[in-house]
Formats: sequence, structure tokens, C-alpha cells
Amino acid sequence: MNKPVLLIGVIIMAVLGFFAVNMVTSQQTGSELDYYLLKDTTEAAMNDAIDYGFYSSYGLVRMDKERFVENFVRRFADGVDGTRDYDIDFYDLNETPPKVSVKVTSKSNTADSSEATDITTSVDMIIESINGEDTFVTNFSSKNNKTSSSYSSNE
Repeated sequence: MNKPVLLIGVIIMAVLGFFAVNMVTSQQTGSELDYYLLKDTTEAAMNDAIDYGFYSSYGLVRMDKERFVENFVRRFADGVDGTRDYDIDFYDLNETPPKVSVKVTSKSNTADSSEATDITTSVDMIIESINGEDTFVTNFSSKNNKTSSSYSSNE
């Protein structure tokens, strides 16, 4: 009688260990996959949303917000698996200089869906210009003494 009870106890412990390992592995794998998917998708969507006409006219890098959001959602939807639901939040979208802050929240895949935990991943990205110096010149002229001044900003 002692050995069958011991065997049942070992089986129960093995099943509980399986569920614990499944939860931890799902959380870590899901978080890592979400991070790399979010990082790559954000970078690609930002590169697609750069306004090259504005850059050629004014020499400043500018990103179109609407085009970024459209490209991001399309690329992110293509890259995710259909087993989880995702919430996407855009916190900071700047056109000049191009900066975005994106947060993605999903639930982990576990054997028991009632104990799924939230996985939150956020990324902040900015595109920097390779120009070492941005010069903004503003002329202030005075009618009475015919003087003008300019302001130059070196960043």
C-alpha cells in the first residue's frame, strides 16, 4: 500500500512541476519574442515613414506620424502568432526629430489560461541625423538703422 501512494505522489509532483516550468518558460520566451518583434517592427516602420521630400527641401529628418502608425500595425500584425491578444499603445510620436515610444501588452501562453500573466514590452526609438551641425538662421531687421542679426544653433 505504501508504494502505490508514493507513486501517485510522485506523479502529482511531476504534473505540478510541468505546469510551473510551462508558466516560467512561456513568460520568458514570450517576453523575448515580443521585444525583438517590437524593436524590429518599430525600426522598419520608422524608416518607411521618413519624409524624403522634406529632407531634400530643408535638410531635416522628418517622420510622418500617420504613415508610421499604419506601417507599424501592418508589420506587427504580420509578425505575431495568432495565439495571443496584443494591446498596442503609442505614447510619444514626434515628427521632428523622429521619436516614438511604443508599448505592447500581451498575455503569456500557459497551460491554464486563467493564470496567464501580462507581458509588457516598451521601446523608445529616435532617428538621429548624421549632420553634425544644424543651423537655423533668423534675420531680425530694424527699419530705422538698417541692421540685421542672425542666430546660429550648433547641436
